Amino acid sequence: MKQSAKSRGTAGSPGKLRTAESGGGSDSQAKQQGKGGGKWLEYVALATVPLVLVLGNSMLVPILPEMERELRISTFQASLVITLFSVAAGLIIPFSGYLSDRYSRKAVILPSLALYGIAGIGAGVAAVMHAYGFLIAARALQGIGAAGTSPIAMALVGDKYKDGEESEALGLIEASNGAGKVVSPIIGSLLALMTWYAPLFAFPVFCAGSFAAMLFLIKEPAKEGKERPLPVKQYIADIGKLFKEKGRWLIGAFVSGSLGLFILFGVLFRLSDLLEKAPYKIDGVAKGGILAIPLLFLVITAYVTGRKIKNKGALMRVLMIVGLAVMCAALAAAAFLHRNIYLLIAFAALSSLGTGLLLPCLNTLITGSVDRQHRGMVTSLYSSLRFFGVALGPPLFGWIAGISDTLLYGIVAGLSLGSMLIIVFLVHPPAKAGDTSG
Repeated sequence: MKQSAKSRGTAGSPGKLRTAESGGGSDSQAKQQGKGGGKWLEYVALATVPLVLVLGNSMLVPILPEMERELRISTFQASLVITLFSVAAGLIIPFSGYLSDRYSRKAVILPSLALYGIAGIGAGVAAVMHAYGFLIAARALQGIGAAGTSPIAMALVGDKYKDGEESEALGLIEASNGAGKVVSPIIGSLLALMTWYAPLFAFPVFCAGSFAAMLFLIKEPAKEGKERPLPVKQYIADIGKLFKEKGRWLIGAFVSGSLGLFILFGVLFRLSDLLEKAPYKIDGVAKGGILAIPLLFLVITAYVTGRKIKNKGALMRVLMIVGLAVMCAALAAAAFLHRNIYLLIAFAALSSLGTGLLLPCLNTLITGSVDRQHRGMVTSLYSSLRFFGVALGPPLFGWIAGISDTLLYGIVAGLSLGSMLIIVFLVHPPAKAGDTSG
């Protein structure tokens, strides 16, 4: 590599790609910024970014049936309000990652939040005007804005925090992501009591809050004097070399994270579908409260895991294996006992607990696997796969459930087992994992 990039750690181990220019000055700066109560204000500010990302999609799910009636559109057309957002975000995320590496994280996050909120106002106006074409165009713009939010915030965490604080912040971000999934359907349902399009207008308010928090509470570490933007050709070559050196474990970690969210959202979708049907016929806020149970397990576990793992590589590996084993066992049991709705809720909660053990460890390893000049691209590629995992979960679960629920849970139990084997054989963190040296 033209700038003497090195790999730390052994083959198959999460190391860090470094450049001669990266230096260590930002490390001490990050540590100084991260001390005391100010550190927790920064954590909360960063956590608002994934929260806003989740609210932008999940808060609209409860109003889709009313949207169909008011706009006189089909169920498929209503689903595009969610799908176009996710597809646009998934496609643009890597480009946002590149821009954040070339310029700065906040230079991408702040305009992205602004676009996210402004396009949200446009979506609300379109709903009032019953202009469906304008509405889905605004939602696609929101997806483009969303691409520069949570994935880049993960990279910013890697820039700012070292020696265990990184995992703490990433654990809170993952917990915030889960908390957003808990509250967003409930918030959407409550706002819709005023008028069905109220959630569309409420969302820009959340964006404005996150924008202010990032603007005033987050100070991005200054780049070193010699840390110049890389030429595009060299940047692409560096990323290629990174995956050549570390792709064996890194791609395995990407796949495991994507599968974890694919299973989480698929299970929640299937549970939601069952609750709406006879004999339960539970909908609205009540259904949101039941779905919050497994998500609450995810939130608590992700937060505690992030606090405990610090930069302990051996502990991360154990927790990832245990988390996937718990997921596999819970889903295998659901394959035979899914007809009891109470047991199914319990199995969904256990599976979510396993996901809460897995994701903060993966986030820390992936975020710390490369130097600052390439971190945005790596976290963005990871987030893009997570996005597609979330998007594919509900439709594939619905399709397989139409054949057999036993087959469905058997397949995802097998996928969990496969992910566990990926971790066992491919991911071997060093004693001090993550980005610990600047």
